[in-house]
Amino acid sequence: MKFAVVVALAAAATVVSAETNAQRMARGLPPNAPAKRATPSFRAKRGSPSSTPTGSCNTGSIQCCSSMQTAGSGGSVDSLLGLLGLSIGSGTPVGLNCVAVLGTGASCQQQPVCCSDNSYNGLVNIGCSPSKFNRRSGDGPF
Repeated sequence: MKFAVVVALAAAATVVSAETNAQRMARGLPPNAPAKRATPSFRAKRGSPSSTPTGSCNTGSIQCCSSMQTAGSGGSVDSLLGLLGLSIGSGTPVGLNCVAVLGTGASCQQQPVCCSDNSYNGLVNIGCSPSKFNRRSGDGPF
């Protein structure tokens, strides 16, 4: 008999807890507290911080180059590489006259790139690839 009473109370509690707050308030009862369904904020998974314009190169800072050329294409870059005594593979992208892009308000009027070898003080940067650095509006497409 005690078991039947416990089952009846459990069933009644289930029915009562399934009613909406509007139904409870219509009967003169206070509303139930909101159900806690989300992960508490202190345990929530944090996303990674948004990137800054100068922080998306694995090889150093974003460089702003006045021109990009390909080694072995017969352009002026081949003459410059020869004068510097540099022997790099044909087809390697090279940036010329590059400077580091600094600060969050910086802009690049030429070609923003990330380069794997920046050891020639910006005169020649070797192994460059286009960067996702956003130029200021009105600067035109890359």
